[in-house]
Amino acid sequence: MKCKLCISLFLMSSFLMSCAQSSTSASQVLNAAAYKEAIAAKNIQVLDVRTAAEFNAGHIQNALQANWLDQKEFANRTQHLDKNLTVYVYCQVGARSASAQAALEAKGYNVINLEGGLSNWKMNGFPVEGAANTAQMSVEDLNTTTSSNKIVLVEIGGDWCPPCRKMLPVLEKLKQKPAAPFYFLKVDGANDIDVMKSLNAEGLPTFILFKNGKETWRHEGLVTLEEFNAALNK
Repeated sequence: MKCKLCISLFLMSSFLMSCAQSSTSASQVLNAAAYKEAIAAKNIQVLDVRTAAEFNAGHIQNALQANWLDQKEFANRTQHLDKNLTVYVYCQVGARSASAQAALEAKGYNVINLEGGLSNWKMNGFPVEGAANTAQMSVEDLNTTTSSNKIVLVEIGGDWCPPCRKMLPVLEKLKQKPAAPFYFLKVDGANDIDVMKSLNAEGLPTFILFKNGKETWRHEGLVTLEEFNAALNK
């Protein structure tokens, strides 16, 4: 009888410990109001895991973007997130972001998901921003710019792209003291689709250097100041 009681107590204790562990390790979810308040703080990262087209149609202010449905893109972009800062993820209704949350948590990130996604955010009357009505840059505009300037550095990226944001300080230094004078042309990777196709650009950021209308150098991903200057000097 005592043995049976001991076994029962042991099993109950194990069950309670298991419940406690699963409770403490459960993924964090906030409703729209709490999420809005949380992302107003400093030192946070907001990550939209929808497609570029969805992002472009409307997104939360200052959000980064990495498409969960494109695992290569998602891995490439999220590797640049800061593990020391909380990542606040969202998608349209919360399912994709829940999957993305689990993947990021497995890599050591602290992640909080938006309950009900952007749909719930908008139902609460909270603001979104986007470029859905922004006209695309035309291929003709691209060709005119590259042919009418001696040296043109094209950046294909976006402020919502994590590695693109990492490039901002480097580009600022390059513009201040370039190895050679150049014209800088920024192509929006979420909006200027025709230009991206004409340049055969897929990854973000992509940098392309044109001299006298002809492509002389191309690099996908992060670039150092020295690499930019070397390309300009060629």
